[in-house]
Amino acid sequence: MTQEAEILMQTLAILKPDAINSDLTGKILAHIEAAGFRIVAARTTRLTRGEAEAFYDIHRERPFFSSLVEYMTSGPCMPLVLEHERAVEHLRTVIGATDPTEAEDGTIRKLYAESKERNAIHASDSEANAAIEIAFFFSTAELKRLSR
Repeated sequence: MTQEAEILMQTLAILKPDAINSDLTGKILAHIEAAGFRIVAARTTRLTRGEAEAFYDIHRERPFFSSLVEYMTSGPCMPLVLEHERAVEHLRTVIGATDPTEAEDGTIRKLYAESKERNAIHASDSEANAAIEIAFFFSTAELKRLSR
């Protein structure tokens, strides 16, 4: 009898400035780990305007783009590479809806977000975007060094 090996996928999360500035980092990281994720890589950084504009370029034509860039450059944030067998899908469930008033009870945004804009955490929305977003913050060499 053969067992199928569990295929672990990676995704990116970013603890946003509101979460960092409200001293919620530990609670959110504990929530992520309790949901079965392994934290592969993490760092604290402060995005420049150019970095924030590049990262959120997909939203450039949306009316909230300028305020999003302003917000994401307002303080430190913490990009994370997370691993789970269904990383993207599972993290999106764990964090909840963008608007915390619409998020399910027990989700990160329901528990810790201030508002729809200041919603504590970013999560990649697809496997393709996860790969792009991970590469934005972490080099392949760095991730290899951090692998178990």
